[in-house]
Amino acid sequence: MATPIEKPSILLIVGGGVAAYKSLELIRLLRKAEMEVRVVLTGAGAQFVTPLSLASLSGAKVYEDLFSLTDETEMGHIQLSRQADLVVIAPATADLLAKAAQGLANDLASTLLLASDKAALAAPAMNWRMWTHPATRRNLAVLREDGMIFVGPDDGPMACGEQGPGRMAEPEAIFAAINAALNRAQNPVDLLTGKKIVVTAGPTHEPIDPVRYIANRSSGKQGFAIARAAREAGAEVILISGPVALEAPEGVSLVRVETARQMAAAAEAALPCDLFIAAAAVADWRVESDAGQKIKKTGGGLPTLHLVENPDILAEVAQRAAGRPPLVVGFAAETEHLLDHARKKRLRKGCDLIVANDVSENAGVMGGDENTLVLVSAEGETTWPRLGKDEAARRLIGHLAQILAWREAP
Repeated sequence: MATPIEKPSILLIVGGGVAAYKSLELIRLLRKAEMEVRVVLTGAGAQFVTPLSLASLSGAKVYEDLFSLTDETEMGHIQLSRQADLVVIAPATADLLAKAAQGLANDLASTLLLASDKAALAAPAMNWRMWTHPATRRNLAVLREDGMIFVGPDDGPMACGEQGPGRMAEPEAIFAAINAALNRAQNPVDLLTGKKIVVTAGPTHEPIDPVRYIANRSSGKQGFAIARAAREAGAEVILISGPVALEAPEGVSLVRVETARQMAAAAEAALPCDLFIAAAAVADWRVESDAGQKIKKTGGGLPTLHLVENPDILAEVAQRAAGRPPLVVGFAAETEHLLDHARKKRLRKGCDLIVANDVSENAGVMGGDENTLVLVSAEGETTWPRLGKDEAARRLIGHLAQILAWREAP
């Protein structure tokens, strides 16, 4: 295990937006936690908060200029990025995210992001149309792939008078994300060392004939992200996936299947394990007898498909009389009445925890890169903010590792 950082150093980049005022409270929280804070203020950010207020709260000089002889003599932009344990961008504007995604370096903030050898955590803040614009979505996908961590944005009223996703997360939420990022950087592989985890992911394809099948829109991204996060936490991971266009995460044993029955057999073969996570969107039904040849249109009416239920993999694992995993987690993808359906599903399946998510058309979850998760257990519900699927997976694995540790404690 790595030695804990006694006094973490945070490099805070304050971008240009009304939400910049929240950075003042964030600095106060960081300083109260005895963290060192160095602030970089962009030109646009200086239109909303002053260097004096930032310096007063941080207790340190505020950096604004890339080409400053004094700064280059004392520290330089390279050293400024190197001395931080974590780089935080709050508010992270559409412009800053675009520069980071494209590797631009035409001011101090963007140069620091390109020169940094540390993780970066961004708290986006922008108009909801900017947040949902295809260009921003492309930039976010690039940055997530590069390892940037995101917290927020929240959904609500904005300074412009409009309402939607784009409000910067509250300082307390950003502070919590900073602590989580620091802990993960210090202890990336000790959470689940020695544990075996089985994860199911993706859809199943239930054949109608040799060219047609019953399926759903699951991309497998969340399940693959969970498997990757579990491996990063030190676990032995078996990932059982339906048909998806994703590569196996490094160090993960990938078992590819097509149908629900194949997935059920693979899950049975992978047991025993310490943690079973059923993230797959398994088709509820299959055709009782699929045709051996392509069904042709003959003009004599529509074909009749007789459907039968598929195996209930989650229930079968959770209700095992012997060899039940100590912790069984299911997913509930719902288009309406999210919590009501999730609560009933947890009881009906017999699992310890249900991770519920809204997959209605407006949510943009199916096939997307973000998710809003609600954890439903016997103790109640916990709603997490909208997160990238990688960050949601890391947070979920950390939470589940904590539950396992509690249960194993004497």
